[in-house]
Amino acid sequence: MKLLLRSFKLLVMLTVFNSNALEQSLVVVVNTDNPTEQLSKRQLIDLYMGKYVAFPNGEKAQPIDGPSAMRHKFYYTLVNKNLSQINSYWSRVRFTGKATPPIGYNSMEFIQDYIANNKNAIAYIESSYVTENMKVVYRFE
Repeated sequence: MKLLLRSFKLLVMLTVFNSNALEQSLVVVVNTDNPTEQLSKRQLIDLYMGKYVAFPNGEKAQPIDGPSAMRHKFYYTLVNKNLSQINSYWSRVRFTGKATPPIGYNSMEFIQDYIANNKNAIAYIESSYVTENMKVVYRFE
């Protein structure tokens, strides 16, 4: 019983550590050729929630969603909504035809490659995945 209790405590500690590490290291990136240098939280919300479909300079933006755990943390940190609420929101918006949700990818390698080869792509990733082909335009504090 003591071993089971210790295992449970360790699991809880690791979960809290991983959750905090993800929140602290989450960044939003674009291709280095993208003229956008920085985005505000409001601009990021507008891009990822479909209010605007372009960067501040008017060029079309292509928001990318990451893997599920990262997606949950991103939206919860950004707009204080869980994935169920985000999916419900996009169901309503999609029905009106006003916007389409970001394309979701589960492979960080694919996201890295997509950002490196697409000037208009924007994605949230862990800072450890930032490459020389990316520029950080927003950091979660």
